[in-house]
Order: sequence, then C-alpha cells, then structure tokens
Amino acid sequence: MSLWTSLEPASTSVDPGSTTTVRLRLRNTGDVVDEYHFTPVGEIAPYITVEPASIRLFPGTTGTVRLTFAPPRTPDATAGPNPYGVRIVPTEHPEAVTVPEGNLTITPFTEIRTELVPPTVKGRFRGRPKLAIDNLGNTKLTVSLSGSDNGDQLSYEIHPANVQIEPGRAVFVDALLKPKAITWFGPKEERPYQLGVQRSGTTRLDVEGMYVQRGVLPRWLATFLGVLLTLAIAFVGLWFAYKPKVATLAQPQSQSVAASALPAPAPPLPTEQPPTVSPPEPQAPVVEPAPPVEEKESDSGGGDGGGAKAPAEPEEEKPAAPPENTAAIAVQKLQASEPGRHICYRTYLRDLGWQDPVCDGVVSGTEGQGKVVEGVNIAVAGVKGVSANGLIRKTDWEKDWKSAADGVDLYIGTVGDKELDLSGIGVGVGEGSVCVTPRLQDNGWYNMSCSTSEGDIRWIFGGDVSRQKWIEAVKFTV
Repeated sequence: MSLWTSLEPASTSVDPGSTTTVRLRLRNTGDVVDEYHFTPVGEIAPYITVEPASIRLFPGTTGTVRLTFAPPRTPDATAGPNPYGVRIVPTEHPEAVTVPEGNLTITPFTEIRTELVPPTVKGRFRGRPKLAIDNLGNTKLTVSLSGSDNGDQLSYEIHPANVQIEPGRAVFVDALLKPKAITWFGPKEERPYQLGVQRSGTTRLDVEGMYVQRGVLPRWLATFLGVLLTLAIAFVGLWFAYKPKVATLAQPQSQSVAASALPAPAPPLPTEQPPTVSPPEPQAPVVEPAPPVEEKESDSGGGDGGGAKAPAEPEEEKPAAPPENTAAIAVQKLQASEPGRHICYRTYLRDLGWQDPVCDGVVSGTEGQGKVVEGVNIAVAGVKGVSANGLIRKTDWEKDWKSAADGVDLYIGTVGDKELDLSGIGVGVGEGSVCVTPRLQDNGWYNMSCSTSEGDIRWIFGGDVSRQKWIEAVKFTV
C-alpha cells in the first residue's frame, strides 16, 4: 500500500436541505509521483460532491480534498445513520484501490399534506368524505384522527382512527358524518366541520370541510300539507257553524184541504158585451236564401264540378334518426350475450367528439396525442348501479355526484367547454368492486386503483388530485 488516508471527522450529521463538509487527507507513501481519482460510493453517493475530483502528489507529500454532503429535503433522504465511502484509484497502480469509509447521520424531519376528497358532501342522514394524508417527511409517520365542529351538530366515525405512513407514501382514510338532528322540512343547511390529524406531542392539524344537510321531505310538500290542513280546519268550522232553516208544511196543507171542501163560487155576470176581436191572419214564414257554396277546384283540374273531389294525399313521414351509440346500449348488448358483471364507457375528446363505447378494461381515449378528455359516459350491469363525479382542472369537483341504475347512462365532465379539462374521476358501484386506470398528460398510464368495500356505494379515485394534468385515456373494470 503506497497511500495513507484519513477522514476528518469520520462521523458527522446534517439536516435535509442543508450541507456539511468533511476533509479527506491522503499522503503518497510510495517512491513515484502519482495521481489519485476520487469517486463517492454508497446509498448516499448522489448527495456527495468531491472537490477536487483528482489530485497529484509527489512521494512523501500530503494533499487534502473536501467532501460536501447536501441531502435534499425529500422523503428520499432517509433519516438515520448512512455509511458511505470514497473510492481512490491511483493512476500508476490502478489495482491498488483504497476506500476510506465514514458515516453520515441525516436528521429526521416531518412534513404532512392533507386534503378532503371531496371537500363538500351532501346528504340527508349521512356523508362519506375521504381524507388523503401524504407523508412528505423522511421518517415513518404515526397519526391519530378525530372530527369536530362548532355546536356539536355532527357525529364522526373514522376508519382507521390511527394510521402509520412510510416516507413518501399516502393513505386514504374513510370518514362517516351523521347529523345528530334530522331536518324533516325546510331548506338545506350548511354545517362546517374539521377532521384533525395529530402526531404525539404536536398540535393537531385541522382540515376544513362542509356537510350540506338536506331536508328529508321537499319544501313544496310541507307547503301543500299546510294548505291542506288549513282548508280542513276551515271546512270543519263551517260545518259546525252552518244552521239550515227547517219549515213545516202542516199549516198550509190544512188550509188547502178546507178550501177544497167548499163549492166553487159562480162567475160574475157581465154588465156589457165585450167587443169582438178577430184573430190576425196567418202569414207565411220568410225563408232567407242560403249563401252560395263556393266550389273548390278539384286536384285533377277537369270536369264540370259534378263529380266527387279526390281526397288530399297524406304527407310522407321522414324516417327517424338512429339512436346514439351510448355506453348503456353497449352494456345492454353485452349483458344479453354474456350475463354477468360488466362496465361499458366512452370518452368525449376535445375537437373529436364522442368515441365509440368500449367495455371491461379496453382503452378509451388517445395515447400520447395530447387530446383532452372533457367528459365520460359510463353504464354498468350486474353491480346494482354506479355513482361518479369528475375532478375538473382549473376549478374543483363537479357540484353534485351523479348516480344511475344498471343499464342506464351516466355522464360526468364539461362537454364542449374548451377551458375546463377532466383531471380525475371518482367512481363507485353498489355491489362489489370497481377499478380505474387513468392515462394523464405527459405522465403515461397510472397504476390501477380499486375500491374494496361491500354494501353501500363506495368509490375510488383515479387521476391527478392536484389538478395539474388532464386525462388522455381511461380504462374501467368491475
């Protein structure tokens, strides 16, 4: 060995996003002039810079190089001790490689990002938001979750209530909101709430959401029942207040009988002869002539009007336009030939319009052509209905979730609006599981995501939750 090395210090620590420096001293113990080249090795080698990259030493002389450590403030810079080495290769004797080793401790840091999906939920008896939690730190994260609101108007069920998240990963937590008082009539009421994320020994991080509680019965029904009750009370009051007049016929009838028993009085004698009046002579009734009847020329144009006129020919009916080839038509045909669980869908591409429907995992849209998906038409069979909503780029989720029974079309998106693109899709089915695989602008295909719950309609999200990319193509399976 013709080289002596020393790391000063051999162990050090650094905060992610900061830098620290270690000196590497080396002496040429050989008898020839040699040049040494330096290469960092180990898992943290990408964070190490050696200056200078090579050094030339005469026999018996000593040189120094500087190692600069700059781990980024990202989950990739794992917290804890990280061994490293510097590979030194002499030019004159390349086989005599030396690797001095040291240790760098990266300090832990915590960073959490949370988002409610969707931020506003609506319902009469319950709401089902999801809380997305991203661990952007470099150490495992353990948090507990809870819910609260002003006035204690809602109850909360969160599953799971405690989660562990690895660095750089994210989890979705299901929350169930139930109002403590049911609104039977009246307008909808907005009830703000917070879902809290808390680490041990730290302040709770609250995420704001809104639950819109609807009345169980519509307002028009309350008005109708009120009017009906008022009319019923008025009718009962009039019924008891009305007193009909009852008259007896006994007295008039007795007088009539007594009068009929007496003889009729004789007519008075005339004092003078009345003048004779001759009856008027009868006159013949005056008959006005009937108005002349205009004769219309017959369609044949011949004859003297004595023949019957030809009836007008009925207008020819135009053939009806063929029905649009929608997802519902496609899934009904597929269910008829292959009974079972199916999902059919088609996409609306900007400047190209609706594409033909496809089913059960076939690509709908374009790949790598930069075409924007503005809307999606979905229909299912054998899964007890489908529910969906669209995450619109530059705005937010659509105002309301749409639902459709088996074999019925469901539409999401903003078809025809060239300023709004579809950035994500939330979809769920009434029975079993549904999977979505999106292809996003410049990012290619994402991994398949599937819902796992049974019973009530639950959903899964596919797309870009930050609304930076639009969807180019999509695949669904059930």
